[in-house]
Amino acid sequence: MHKRTLIQAAACAALLAAGGAAFAQQAPFKIGLILPMTGQQATTGRQIEAAARLWIAQNGDTVAGRKVELVLKDDASVPDQTRRLAQELVVNDKVDVLAGMGITPSAMAVAPIATQSRTPLVVMAAATSSITEASPWIVRTSFTLPQVSVALADWAPKNNIKSVVTLVSDYGPGIDAERFFSERFLFNGGKVADKLRVPLRSPDFAPFLQKVRDLKPDALFVFVPSGAGAAVMKQFGERGMDKAGIRLIATGDVTDDDQLADMGDVALGVVTSHHYSAAHPSAANKKFVEAFQKANKNLRPNFMAVGGYDGMRVIYESLKKTGGKGGGQALLDGMKGQIFESPRGPVFIDAQTRDIVQNVYLRKVERKDGQLYNVEFDVLKDVKDPGKTK
Repeated sequence: MHKRTLIQAAACAALLAAGGAAFAQQAPFKIGLILPMTGQQATTGRQIEAAARLWIAQNGDTVAGRKVELVLKDDASVPDQTRRLAQELVVNDKVDVLAGMGITPSAMAVAPIATQSRTPLVVMAAATSSITEASPWIVRTSFTLPQVSVALADWAPKNNIKSVVTLVSDYGPGIDAERFFSERFLFNGGKVADKLRVPLRSPDFAPFLQKVRDLKPDALFVFVPSGAGAAVMKQFGERGMDKAGIRLIATGDVTDDDQLADMGDVALGVVTSHHYSAAHPSAANKKFVEAFQKANKNLRPNFMAVGGYDGMRVIYESLKKTGGKGGGQALLDGMKGQIFESPRGPVFIDAQTRDIVQNVYLRKVERKDGQLYNVEFDVLKDVKDPGKTK
């Protein structure tokens, strides 16, 4: 009798253990997606959320037996709010991965939380070079400003641009863009007549553009975050700067695909350097753009969307590598070294820096099928972040 009781108890224990393991296996895999869905950077949040949901729609919401759940939080690009939301997602929601990060200050605010909780943080938007150095748990699928600024500083002197004024938003990415463009432009024999920095919050470009007009450089080099480019372009046109012979050259944030259609003829001929254009001529991109527009009332995807789409891919592939088990370190290890064909072209997650290596394209705004597009005319292949070599 005693023996039978022991056997029954052992059988019950085994069933309970098996049930517990099955429950653990079936627990949803949670991605805490923190984005600016309201405020000045709301277009960034809208694009990344749409891209993340498109990835799930195309690839299913189950990976290696785990149900994938997006937990979306709006931080309005207020870093204190980003930090609080990240803490809540880790402690209360027990997310497996943190992701999003619309601007650099948000990513920097979350970096210590990722480190302390050993939670991978996939940066899908923010673009200051040093972000991946702020925590060993950060992986980036967007780009860096040094990556795209240097290409333009090489192109400009070869195309009759000998003097420039730089105009950037006064925070991490802007300072990166100013520094790396200016250093390379000077190295190539150019002259930087002035360096202007505009407040990130509620910027008024008018007095800065007037100063540029008075200085009369060959070109104005601009970086502003996604969403602010239309205001720069409008005021550039209103002040007749193009007619005064001052060319506008910029990182691709300025001729953002999300806003380009509304910029009008003043944008025609503007040369930018960037890692993604909705007009990128590849089969993978055509398929991505068509699917994105179909799912989002004809909204054109921009470079933020591709950062979100590829970020989801990196997370999915990493979860597959763990056999659905997840786990912070295993997930992080699975993200490093990934190589794949993105809608932007071939990309690689550098295992040492955890930063993205990708093509950078020189583009010119042209009219195609009645709409304005960033049309690529040259490419620098497999560009690493120059900021990591300094």
